[in-house]
Amino acid sequence: MTVERYIRIFAGLFILISLALGVEGSPLFVSPWWLAFTAFVGANLFQFGFTNVCPLGFILKKLGVPEKAPGRA
Repeated sequence: MTVERYIRIFAGLFILISLALGVEGSPLFVSPWWLAFTAFVGANLFQFGFTNVCPLGFILKKLGVPEKAPGRA
């Protein structure tokens, strides 16, 4: 898998978890402040779309995750 694919997976997972913890009707509800984390992830994805810069991307590259799939230009 590539860096961009991992970013999409992590962002989706973080959004689902923070919604489960922040929506009052959820059986996992903790605090509505978890919705701020959802907004943070959404804002980060929004700026990533324009700038192609993501903090998670830097971490994944340092861990050796390839930027492009093998055999693709």
